[in-house]
Amino acid sequence: MKTFDFLYDFGSPNVYLVHKIMDKIEARTGARANYCPILLGGVFKLTHNTPPIQAFGGVTNKLEYERREMHRFIERYDIPFQFNPHFPVMTTAVMRGAIYAQSQDFGPRYIDVVFDAVWKDGLKMDDPDVIASTLEAAGLPAAQIMEGAQSQNVKDRLFALTSEAVERGAFGAPMMFVGEEPFFGKDSLPDLEYWLTKQD
Repeated sequence: MKTFDFLYDFGSPNVYLVHKIMDKIEARTGARANYCPILLGGVFKLTHNTPPIQAFGGVTNKLEYERREMHRFIERYDIPFQFNPHFPVMTTAVMRGAIYAQSQDFGPRYIDVVFDAVWKDGLKMDDPDVIASTLEAAGLPAAQIMEGAQSQNVKDRLFALTSEAVERGAFGAPMMFVGEEPFFGKDSLPDLEYWLTKQD
């Protein structure tokens, strides 16, 4: 089966929206997404990039358009969404949790739960108590995950994946790679699907 890499950080609303239609992309292309956790803030720092709200804050009409485009996408795919009232959510803890969860059979479930907690339920997922209660309510082993996320191997792995993403060509998220061919943003999804289904 053909695969592609999906670089993600729970703190990005656009990454969440792509995640919510990933099953549709996989079904249409016959390819499987390989979820690759990164720290988006680390990518920004390494590439001298800035979040859109800062980068385009002084551009007349730009952020208004971005909001309209986002709401069209949400309506088109009927995605449950609310802008997190605690934004920006510092995602280091839950991204380390994602690294740990990858090594367990509940990895995909963990991703779904945390994405929904941030962008559907509007929870403050940088508060350890909120993280623990959210994971427990979802039937996930909260104590095990949070302890595992504190291991030096997990911390080093997340740092390495973030650095490797930049070396590969990443500068933000959502970002996908088919081999070494990069695709950035929701508006690149048609090109991603074409690339995945075209004859080699």
